[in-house]
Parts: sequence; C-alpha cells; structure tokens
Amino acid sequence: MAAEDGKKQLLHLVFGGELKNLSGTEFRDLDALDIVGIYPDYQSAKAAWKAKAQASVDNAHMRYFVVHLHRLLDPDNKAAS
Repeated sequence: MAAEDGKKQLLHLVFGGELKNLSGTEFRDLDALDIVGIYPDYQSAKAAWKAKAQASVDNAHMRYFVVHLHRLLDPDNKAAS
C-alpha cells in the first residue's frame, strides 16, 4: 500500500509507561500505558517519541518506545526497514 506522496507506508507505534526496574522493560501498570499513536514512517514516529521522552525526562522510570509495526504485519519482507 503506498502513501499519498508515493512513499511506501511503514507503520510505527509509539507508546510508553513507567517501568518496574530501570534495567528492564516490564511496566508497572499496563492500564496506565501511554499510547501516543501510530505513524506512517519512522521519521514522524521518532519525532513523536522524542517529544514524549523529553517531556517525561524528570521521571527516571518513564520510557517511550517505537515499535516497527510494518515488520510485524509483514515479517517475510526483509527489504522493509
């Protein structure tokens, strides 16, 4: 599926929450996860991730992540980055 500007759509999810332990990726409360959004490319997902990460810099346990949804939706496509 192509985006309107002609580039291939590569979906990315940005989400975050408070971690139980700073060295892990297990969240304290799954009901309190912050689902920031789904973005059509890595660049826009990274911008959203960066904004949320910078806004939560005072909370050492708060972490945000970018998930490459396009890789989960089409795991056999090695060309998609």
